[in-house]
Amino acid sequence: MTSLCAERFKLLSQETAVRELQKTPQADADSSAWITERGGVRCAGVHLIIDLHGANRLDDQPLMERTLRRCVESAGATLLHIHLHRFEPNGGISGVAVLAESHISIHSWPERSYAALDIFMCGQARPERCIEVLLEAFSPRRAEIQELLRGRMND
Repeated sequence: MTSLCAERFKLLSQETAVRELQKTPQADADSSAWITERGGVRCAGVHLIIDLHGANRLDDQPLMERTLRRCVESAGATLLHIHLHRFEPNGGISGVAVLAESHISIHSWPERSYAALDIFMCGQARPERCIEVLLEAFSPRRAEIQELLRGRMND
């Protein structure tokens, strides 16, 4: 089944994807506003994957919305829309802040004191600035953070 999926959807390893991207013509200068540069690497954007363990107030929807708004402001991003949904009976919240630069999503399990976040931003936005906002709002005992550079480009 894996090979069928790989054939059908052209699943690529990171290395293969970079090689394929290098074969494509560069975009014109007018479309470069969305490009991000991180450590000398040009890419479509920076994707942070954040796990908060031992976190507090993960069922507080007003706090969740304020925190997403503060993240957007801190990162210098442009908010288009926020949508949050509360699950019962545990009070978990799933939601997304849709940005001109991409998105921030959150899924919380208050009964486990755990939240999973994806923060993906392109252009001049600074997703790493969201980390301090999240730590302050939810006071986790431990945070795990991974950074992925999406859509790496050949210079």
